[in-house]
Amino acid sequence: MSSFLRPAVPGPHDPPARAGAPEPAAAASTVAATSTVTATHTATAASTATAALDRIPARYRPISSHLAITPPVSVVIPAMNEAENLPHVFGTLPGWIHEVVLVDGNSTDATVDVARGLRPDVKVVKQVGKGKGDALISGFAACTGDIIVMVDADGSADGQEIVSYVSALVGGADFAKGSRFANGGGTDDMTPIRKLGNRILCGIVNAKFGARYTDLCYGYNAFWRHCLESITLDCTGFEIETLMNIRVVKAGLRVQEVPSHEYLRIHGVSNLSAVRDGLRVLRVILKEKGVRRAARGGPATGLNSPRKEAS
Repeated sequence: MSSFLRPAVPGPHDPPARAGAPEPAAAASTVAATSTVTATHTATAASTATAALDRIPARYRPISSHLAITPPVSVVIPAMNEAENLPHVFGTLPGWIHEVVLVDGNSTDATVDVARGLRPDVKVVKQVGKGKGDALISGFAACTGDIIVMVDADGSADGQEIVSYVSALVGGADFAKGSRFANGGGTDDMTPIRKLGNRILCGIVNAKFGARYTDLCYGYNAFWRHCLESITLDCTGFEIETLMNIRVVKAGLRVQEVPSHEYLRIHGVSNLSAVRDGLRVLRVILKEKGVRRAARGGPATGLNSPRKEAS
């Protein structure tokens, strides 16, 4: 019989007990005592682990099974008549974000109602002015998180990529810039003429401002809120993304590109015009050439100005 399956009471064919070996009753008592000690140690370890978890500040937000962050993350979504797209957009947002700020550009559909139905705690900002730039400035002013993420409402951005942006920021970057042309990025939505225009404009910015961008006109970005103290945002249209990219470089902030994939708009028609908005971007680039930061006054992004009505 195997020694691992030896019965507690010796049988007639079992070898005699070795000298000094404990009697069965004594052995059983020893096992019981050992089990008691093991159980006590297990209970103590569990209690210690629970106490350690209790000491972890509640402000830590778990991102995955092995990663958590301290800074709260705000997501700003400018929207106008995007009721059909919001279920997809909100559905891709990670559960650990701090807040969603929806800037409504006077929608005539159910954009606001859909947003509140999907996320009752959504912060709705009624846009006073017009244009994407104005909407983003209003949204930034309403944010309470330490990290701000810009996401479009047309379904072209994947909210699951936010973790990559946040990782870049907590890793040391001030501004995490999405790029469709960095290794690992891509786009399903750019025509050849838009790709060419973006490439030319990006090259001009790199040459004039010492940047090393692979993409310029892309609205999926994230940054620490304190960056708003170092840049002035004073344009109202789509060109605000280019303006931010230029001014973070001129301010000496640490920029890291994050590969991102741009998908097709799900519903509706884009208000973007390749020629019109391309010319507006070019004007921003030319205007910024040789401008000293000390000459630009005024509040960072209008954070103290009454641009919004939050609810």
